[in-house]
Amino acid sequence: MGAEPVFVPLSGFQEYPEEIMVRRATDFYADMARRRTVPHAVIENCLRGASTASGGANMQPWKFVVVSDPDLKKIREKAEEEEREFYARRATPEWLAALEPLGTDELKPYLETVPYLISIFVERFGRLSDGRKVKDHYAIESVGIATGMLITAIHHAGLASLTHAPSPMGFLNKILERPDNETPFLIIVVGFPAEAVKVPRIEKKPFADVAVFL
Repeated sequence: MGAEPVFVPLSGFQEYPEEIMVRRATDFYADMARRRTVPHAVIENCLRGASTASGGANMQPWKFVVVSDPDLKKIREKAEEEEREFYARRATPEWLAALEPLGTDELKPYLETVPYLISIFVERFGRLSDGRKVKDHYAIESVGIATGMLITAIHHAGLASLTHAPSPMGFLNKILERPDNETPFLIIVVGFPAEAVKVPRIEKKPFADVAVFL
């Protein structure tokens, strides 16, 4: 027979009066709820800040589509379908080698579990006040600036974000019922980090390699 189990006195247990137990349990629940729920006003104000971005000829060719249930699952399914094709056939060996240190693959479960996805579209042309159609010649540059400001606003608000760009992204037009003059640009995943989350160790280039003073 094996050794008899050894029992020792319980230590470190803290007992509280009933009213304090209730308060602590309530506070814990509220804190956990906040980790999963992002107030609508936070997202709205981040988008308002991003919408102040400078754009070529002031055309403001960005369109931010904020997505929550039930479209999250649909987007994940289509994104993973495109990603499977990417990793199996579209990506070059060089491209896959560049992604390898990040540990990415075709599985994107976070697309379904986060509070919000922000799908960003580029308007290829807009309309003037008199209804005439006009092409935006700086659309990509303008939307890129607005997207950078949005990511910064999200971080400043105390949320985490992740950019995702399945290729191609045309399925977003269908799922989100966007018009033909809008082209998907990027998906931003917005929420709180998972408990005990780990992220890749990423080294930034030395400042002297990215900035030149003349």
